[in-house]
Amino acid sequence: MAKRVLIIGGYGNFGRFIAKRLGENPALHLIIAGRNERKAALMAKALAAESGTEASTEGVRLDITEPLDAALEALKPDIVIHTSGPFQGQGYDVARACIRAGCHYIDLADGRAFVEGIAALDAEAKAAGVTVISGASSVPALSAAVVDACAQEFEQLQHIDYGITTAQATTRGLATTAAILGYTGKAFDRLEGGRMRAAYGWQGLHAHSFPHIGTRYLSNCDIPDLSLFPKRYPGLKTQRFYAGLELPLLHIGLWGLSWLVRARLIGSLRPWAGTLLKASFLFDMLGSDTSAFYLRARGRAHDGAPKEWRFDLTARSGDGPYIPCMPAIILANRLANRFTAGAPLPTGATACVGLITLDDYMAALSDMDISWSWTEA
Repeated sequence: MAKRVLIIGGYGNFGRFIAKRLGENPALHLIIAGRNERKAALMAKALAAESGTEASTEGVRLDITEPLDAALEALKPDIVIHTSGPFQGQGYDVARACIRAGCHYIDLADGRAFVEGIAALDAEAKAAGVTVISGASSVPALSAAVVDACAQEFEQLQHIDYGITTAQATTRGLATTAAILGYTGKAFDRLEGGRMRAAYGWQGLHAHSFPHIGTRYLSNCDIPDLSLFPKRYPGLKTQRFYAGLELPLLHIGLWGLSWLVRARLIGSLRPWAGTLLKASFLFDMLGSDTSAFYLRARGRAHDGAPKEWRFDLTARSGDGPYIPCMPAIILANRLANRFTAGAPLPTGATACVGLITLDDYMAALSDMDISWSWTEA
């Protein structure tokens, strides 16, 4: 019997790709959901046409701000994938409704407090016999997979420096924009020299040289990893994560606006998310479709000598925005028992760290214009 997968936000940028990939699995019945029933129905129809099996998809209206118990009882999903951000400021209403309904839950959250706090649902999820996973996205899923892959090379992993640069000429959504603007110019803690110290969103402006694409600007970002990794890697002394826009004009412009928030001249840039997002599209002709991720891990090798490992990933042809979607796809297929590879997913509630290996992640990206490399410095 086909497993029923409900994708909340299934016609959005991330939800659309996740639905398309999961639609390749004939053992799944997809339910595309969102506040706009017409968009959900159109997306379901398009997926059905591609697969040639109209019975494999349906589109429904579902609003996460409304009580969900009746909707889940009617839809009877086995797995729910929640893509409707921003998750900063959201509660766990969706996850708790899934637990009550006895279905597995996966989200693409990048909100630091949200992902770290999902463990509060662990006892409830275990009692219901379901798996609840938060942060099935580039951070912390990909970043943890990369660090896990290189951590075995160290006696003590001490320093992680990593970041993402986006491509201008690719799709981007309001939720992601609002999430970034929500902490721009605001203080957050990160590990520096063995202590938690304050950093400021979209400050720490500096240039980084990426293989194959050259130099781009990066700035501080607040992500779940900054809370999760110090616990996962006890010897860690310093952890810094950065993100950047491809075009210097836009990146430095946002850096300038961050000072208005830091100086408390304005409370937050988040209310401007729609305006700034629309304005950014005016510059697409000046950018490329290439994005990248890098990670530098340093520490003490098993022989006591200093050691550094470097990981670099380059995504061309506009494939970068699909990278955050892969953890949800991998995990949903695993929960649906399509693949026997990989350890069974335990019941309970957890952040998405240690669940997907780097090999599994890169295998899922193998049909895209994405290349990656390891080098020892």
